[in-house]
Amino acid sequence: MADSPGFPRRVYGVGDAPDARFSLANERTYLAWTRTALALFAAGVGLEALDAPVHPTIRLVVAVLFSALGIVAGIAGLVGWLRAERALRLGTPLPGPRVGMLITVGVVVGMVLVVVGMLV
Repeated sequence: MADSPGFPRRVYGVGDAPDARFSLANERTYLAWTRTALALFAAGVGLEALDAPVHPTIRLVVAVLFSALGIVAGIAGLVGWLRAERALRLGTPLPGPRVGMLITVGVVVGMVLVVVGMLV
């Protein structure tokens, strides 16, 4: 059954190793989520740290929103990688995305708030 003693056992302790191309594609997707998480968190911190020309209350709200979305994206990337790699090893259908829409809506709301905050 499990042909790889990798970590985490919850993933590598089941099924058979899939074609390496699929595992590598899954890893690239995970790294893209990680980059997105880092960018969102940096946007939140930067918005507040650089004293952007946005109304102070709105700036703080958007900074917290972007930072929180960054944390959510990082967790979503890890969970998504775990779920997809396990599905690949078991030969089951790949799970669908869970939080992509939430992050998209959050980013759009944040951007609209920044524009509004610059006009106030």
